[in-house]
Amino acid sequence: MDHLQLTMQHLDRWFANPKLAQKTPESCDFLFGNPHDMPLPGFVKALQTWSEPQSPDWYAYNSGEDHAREVIAAALTSRFRRPYVPDDIIVTNGATGALTVILDALVGPGDEVIFNLPPWFFYEGMIVHAGGTPVRVSVNTDTFDLDLAAIEAAITPKTRAIIVNSPNNPTGKIYPPATLQALADMLTAASQRHNRPIYLISDEAYRQIVFDDRIFPSPTGYYADSIMVYTYGKTLLTPGERLGYLALSPEMAHREDLRAPIGISQGFTGYAVASSLLLHGIADLDQLSIDIKQLERRRDRLVKALRGLGYTVHTSEGTFYLFPRSLGSDDWTFCEMLIDHDIFCLPGSVVAMPGHFRLSLTASDAMIERALPGFAAVSDSAQTT
Repeated sequence: MDHLQLTMQHLDRWFANPKLAQKTPESCDFLFGNPHDMPLPGFVKALQTWSEPQSPDWYAYNSGEDHAREVIAAALTSRFRRPYVPDDIIVTNGATGALTVILDALVGPGDEVIFNLPPWFFYEGMIVHAGGTPVRVSVNTDTFDLDLAAIEAAITPKTRAIIVNSPNNPTGKIYPPATLQALADMLTAASQRHNRPIYLISDEAYRQIVFDDRIFPSPTGYYADSIMVYTYGKTLLTPGERLGYLALSPEMAHREDLRAPIGISQGFTGYAVASSLLLHGIADLDQLSIDIKQLERRRDRLVKALRGLGYTVHTSEGTFYLFPRSLGSDDWTFCEMLIDHDIFCLPGSVVAMPGHFRLSLTASDAMIERALPGFAAVSDSAQTT
């Protein structure tokens, strides 16, 4: 069985688990990064404001797209002090649409794409869908930082791209500047050696969800042949409203050559553009964010409580996830034991990291408090078996 089949089997195994059907509105649901509090009032107001049409073509093809690209380019230029231009912004229906579009544009038969474990569920399938060969490289399991030696060993003349997700889902690791500079130097040397660029696809879905007043260093700032992937769904905690983009790095010398293939790919992937309503309102939406300090307090509450109950858990640097080690038996059985206490988490095996489990900090404060006795009971059971 190949790795992709195994990943799909793990997904099917967990989400077909009949115990998941026990979940109710009162359950302690840490399974996904779904909202458990009411949406941001500013988000609702923006939808109400911009749903009022201002011209006959308000909801036509491409309506609002030029405006959205201008807003995004200006925001990126201000944030990263790099000269982004609207022509290098490709608005998509979320990060999923962005990843699909860029992989389909860049990757073909015989091309290899490196991605790091633990990954987001669907990187591997997207690479295969694009006609490429996925190459899995584990992070350093002690620090959760990139394993640069392993990445270098995985690069071949067929390497077309590497996907880097920072802050990382599920580990919460923000890759530091020294790591990113070393990675950039490695990719530059390999591109020159093999006489074609290796693209860095930087999945920055969680870049605004960082803790302890950290500064997020974008991997795209260290390597010219980079493509940024972003979604507003995490920052706004509106995952069902699909709004994201690709941004070609302004330092990329041949970025004009990528615009046409990306446009064609976007058309062939179901016209992967966000809805006109979201595009019209993007200037308002770009200013909004969920309460990051509230997420940080939830992180601190859970980390302290779980450690006190005997769990090994790191302090995540970003995202809205924790990734503790499971107790006692394997992570599948452990997560099923949690379900018996009405707690729903994700086994680490689903993201190629057995012996861990993922839980979401988007759970409400009340949900966290309800869950702690269940985490204690499972810990007690694991220590006595």
